[in-house]
Amino acid sequence: MIESKIAKIRLTFCVILVGISLMLAAVVTDHWAVLSPRIEKFNATCDAAHFGLWRLCTKRIYMEGPDPSGKGCGPLSLPGDRNCTYFKHFTSGENAEIFEVTTQKEYSISAAAIAIIGVGFMVIATICTLLSFKEKLDYFLKPAAMFYAFAGLCIMVSVEVIRQSVKRMIDSEDTVWIEYYYSWSFACACSAFVILFICGVTLLLISLPRMPQNPWESCMDAEPEM
Repeated sequence: MIESKIAKIRLTFCVILVGISLMLAAVVTDHWAVLSPRIEKFNATCDAAHFGLWRLCTKRIYMEGPDPSGKGCGPLSLPGDRNCTYFKHFTSGENAEIFEVTTQKEYSISAAAIAIIGVGFMVIATICTLLSFKEKLDYFLKPAAMFYAFAGLCIMVSVEVIRQSVKRMIDSEDTVWIEYYYSWSFACACSAFVILFICGVTLLLISLPRMPQNPWESCMDAEPEM
C-alpha cells in the first residue's frame, strides 16, 4: 500500500482502539442502568440497584436528605452495604431468587448474547486489520471494516434491548423500582457503537480502489498501489 493510505489506516485504527476499549468496558461492567424505589421520607435506608449484562447489584443506602439530582434513592456514591449476584439464568442459588421480579430473563440473555457476538466480530476485525499491514495482504482490510461495523451494530442492538428491559421493569406492577437513569456503562456502549460503525465505514472507503481522476480513465488504468 502507498504511504498515504497506510497513514490513514493507522490513524483510523487508533480511533478504533478507543471504541474497542469502550465496548469492552461496557460489556464487563454493570452500570448500564440504575434503579431506585420512590422515596417518601428521608433519614431512612433505601435500596438502589444497578445492573449490566451479567449481574445485578443492590446497595442499601442511608438517605440523609433528598437527592439533589432528583433520582430517588442515591446517589450510589453514598456509603452502604453492597451485594452483587449474577442473574439466575447464569447461576443458581437462594440469592438469585430475588431477581425473578426485578429482571427480565429473556432480555438479559438476548443483550448478553448479542454483545458477545459483537465482541467476536471485533476480535476478528482486529486480526484482519493487523494482517492488512503486511505486504500483499491489504485485501484483509475490507472484511475488517465490515466486521467493525457489524460489531458496532451488535452493541447498539444490546443497548436497545437493555433500554426495553428497563422500560418493562419500570412499567411492571410487580416491581418496586420507580425511578431510573442510564449510567456510564450505557454511555460507553453508545460511544462504542458510534466509533466502531463510523470507523468501519471509513476503513471500507479507504480500502476501495482509487477513483478515476479523468473521464477516460478506468479503474483498471489506475496506478497500482502495491
